[in-house]
Amino acid sequence: MKKVMWIISFIALAGTAIVLQFMPDSVPMHYDLEGNIDRWGSKYENLIFPVIILAVSLLCTLLINYYKKKAGKTADEKESAGARSNAKVISIVGIAMAVMYTVMQGFILYGSYTEAVSRAERQAVDIGKVSAILMGILFIVLGNFMTKTRINSTVGVRISWSMYNDNTWRKSNRFGAFAIMVAGVLTIITAVLLKNSFAVAMIGLGYILLASVITVIYARKAYKDEIESERGNS
Repeated sequence: MKKVMWIISFIALAGTAIVLQFMPDSVPMHYDLEGNIDRWGSKYENLIFPVIILAVSLLCTLLINYYKKKAGKTADEKESAGARSNAKVISIVGIAMAVMYTVMQGFILYGSYTEAVSRAERQAVDIGKVSAILMGILFIVLGNFMTKTRINSTVGVRISWSMYNDNTWRKSNRFGAFAIMVAGVLTIITAVLLKNSFAVAMIGLGYILLASVITVIYARKAYKDEIESERGNS
C-alpha cells in the first residue's frame, strides 16, 4: 500500500512539472473572498503543493514503519495484531489523502492555466468549494476505517477516557466514526448548496468541531459506564 501512496504522490509532482511547461510564466496565485485574483506569481510556485503531498506521504510512511516494527518486536499477540491493524489503517488513510491532494492539485493547475491564458480577473475554479467537497469525502473515508484501529496514540479518538480499555476505545471510535462521517456528508451538501466558499469553509469547520465535542462527551459517558460496570462486577 505504501507503493500506491508514493506513486499517487509522485503523479502530482510529475503532472505539475509537465503542465508547467505549457503555462505562461506568470499565473494567478491568490484570490480574495469574492474570488477575485489579487496576486500573480511565478508558475513554479505551483510546485509547492506537490512537495507538501510528498511530505505527508513521508510522514505516513514513518508511522506505518513504526507500527510494523512494533508488531514484529512484541511477543504479545494482541499488541502485535493491534500494531498491524494500525499500520493498515494509516496506509489506507495515506492513500486517501494522496488521492485527495492530487485531485485538488489538478483543479488548481487547471484554474491557474485557464486564468493565465485568458488574463482573467476572477477565479475559473472555486478551489475553496472543491477543497470542501474533497475534505468531506476524506472525512467519510476516515470514518469508515476509524472503527478498525486498536488503542494507539496516532489514529482515532485519542483521549484518556477512550483509551481506558478496549471497550471504551471501541465505543468511542465507533461513535466518533459516525460523527465524522455525518460531518463529511454535511460538508459536501453545504459546499454544493452555498456559493460563498469562505462560508462553506467556516461551516465545515463548525461541523468538525461539533462532531469532536459530541464525541468527547460520548467518550466520557462510555468511560463512566465502564467504571460503573467494573465496580458492579467487583
